[in-house]
Amino acid sequence: MQEAFREHVATYGGRITNMKATLGHSPLAFSVYMRWYPLYEQVKGILGERLAYLFAFSVSEGSNCPLCTTFFRRIIIDHGERPEALQLTDWERTVLDFGSHMAREQGRIPDDLYAAVAGRFTDEQVVVLVAFAGQMIATNVFNNALEVDIDEYLAPYVPLTPAIPHAD
Repeated sequence: MQEAFREHVATYGGRITNMKATLGHSPLAFSVYMRWYPLYEQVKGILGERLAYLFAFSVSEGSNCPLCTTFFRRIIIDHGERPEALQLTDWERTVLDFGSHMAREQGRIPDDLYAAVAGRFTDEQVVVLVAFAGQMIATNVFNNALEVDIDEYLAPYVPLTPAIPHAD
């Protein structure tokens, strides 16, 4: 497992987080969940960097995952924005609604919302976006089920108050 950790850090940078250390109890589980990284690269190619991390944030919030939501809050804040006051275009809001619906509604997306997203992308791109949202949801479920602690380096990014539930 130590070799897998070293290889992961060498390939993707970063650190072995609490989630990755927990996954380290199963080399196969670690390997499967770390495929998130190449999938996220494809999402960035489709949506652009900002909308990709906002999309991941919307899925994590929709899944009520404190660890992943805080991870993406850090990225948003480090890019100079406030997660509570994002300035979004109508299109960006549509993409984030797509992600949060995926998480909150177990993949059931209103027809008009699906059509808006599917109308902008190829079938392959839609599959990548849905697969990525599914992988994010799996990551959120993993962290919630095992109550993986929020990493110390993320502590400054934990919201001071809980998020207000979405009104749909």
